[in-house]
Amino acid sequence: MANKQFPEGFLWGSASAAYQIEGAHDLDGKGLSNWDHFVRIPGKTFKETTGDVAVDHYHRFAEDIRLMAEMGLKTYRFSISWPRVIPDGTGEVNEAGLQFYDNIINACIKNDIVPMVTVYHWDLPQALVDDYDGWEHRRIVDDYVAYATVLFKRYGDRVKHWITMNEQNVFTMLGWMAGMHPPGDVANNKMFYQVNHHANMAHAKAVLALKELFPESKVGASHAFGPAYALDCKPENHVAQMNSNDMGNYWWMDVYAYGRYPKRTMKYLTEMGVAPQFEAGDEDIMKAAAAKVDFMGVNYYQTGVAEHNPIDGVGAAKEKMNNSGKKGSTKEVSGVPGMFKRPANPHLETTDWDWTIDPVGLRVCCRDITSRYDLPIVISENGLGAFDKQEENGRIHDPYRIAYLKAHIEELKIAIDEGSEVWAYCTWSFTDLLSWLNGYQKRYGFVYVDREEEEGSGTLNRFKKDSYYWYEKVIASNGAEMDFDPTTMK
Repeated sequence: MANKQFPEGFLWGSASAAYQIEGAHDLDGKGLSNWDHFVRIPGKTFKETTGDVAVDHYHRFAEDIRLMAEMGLKTYRFSISWPRVIPDGTGEVNEAGLQFYDNIINACIKNDIVPMVTVYHWDLPQALVDDYDGWEHRRIVDDYVAYATVLFKRYGDRVKHWITMNEQNVFTMLGWMAGMHPPGDVANNKMFYQVNHHANMAHAKAVLALKELFPESKVGASHAFGPAYALDCKPENHVAQMNSNDMGNYWWMDVYAYGRYPKRTMKYLTEMGVAPQFEAGDEDIMKAAAAKVDFMGVNYYQTGVAEHNPIDGVGAAKEKMNNSGKKGSTKEVSGVPGMFKRPANPHLETTDWDWTIDPVGLRVCCRDITSRYDLPIVISENGLGAFDKQEENGRIHDPYRIAYLKAHIEELKIAIDEGSEVWAYCTWSFTDLLSWLNGYQKRYGFVYVDREEEEGSGTLNRFKKDSYYWYEKVIASNGAEMDFDPTTMK
């Protein structure tokens, strides 16, 4: 297309999560989260890293938002820590926690940055885990909605974009199937699907609560969308692709957009005896909320491949994922017997953490959402984790990140030209941060943070990478200018 610019008013943004950046894990009345507890279990994270200090955004948020303003960022997507706002998960509210997020929101607005708030980005109050096992119990639904309503009432006059859940498919899959996130269960199929139903009901009731208070607010959930390609043109592999997308993507996205689960997957789960239990009225609530959802949030990093898997074929992978950054250390093939398995894609390059690099996949996501749901799209995460190094002169050259983002943005523009309505593109992330299981060595940011794995290491000072200057130019040109050398910029 001749027009290289993005639509007028397009929100060029970046994203973060409270546990990964804030630190101050036990200050000013904050309660402990499930992650504060989980990372203290030996062997769970790379070199036993924690978010106790993270990159100290709690004390440095003003500096970080100033750097966003200098870049010209249009939106900042951040999450609120449930235990910072309600330390015990339910009951008494912590005013110091509420004020902290007031300060962030007000600083964003002062600098013409649209605040985009994620209600839940995985840090559950540990008190609720101790009390009734958190997401495993139906009580979590009402406690979550009460927490979300506190946020809506406090910030709804200024926050117009809300994301209820971040990557529900990831925190439940890694928590109850792979054992790598809290609570660390392995292959607990029955609980996995029940937990997801509880989270879906929490999302639905929160959407209805928000729309009751602020009907004009925009709300959706962010799904980690990894489309599956069929291995080849064999019909059985195409069916495997359908099964993979149903079980790995549409199981969540159909709920957000339609208020129902995919029929094929529900039939399979019923036959296996692991389908979630509904309470009276659940279907009506899910459908009512779906009618009020305004956009589909997409966290996009990679695609997968689907191949026919016989009934006696491979199941969930038993090996741990690559969290060391040693390329090629992920070897396993996982799947669901009788439904699909996921071999590697020989046509794509991978990151040092063995994630496929597939810019076209972002376009596939947008096309699929537009065709299947006819909803606007918010790209709520997209980015490259890499080993960034600071030179003696303080500069950080990251041409690989620029190339990655440029290729994805180009495909996103094609998707828009093809008819997808995309409101925002948020990179992951603005500053470097704690990469959950991968420590601090896996850097994602435009801004380098001086710290390593050990607590107390580094100054935590901020330094602009080459990609910072590149994205600044992209934003200023509304996506029209991406071919230039940021090393020539100060």
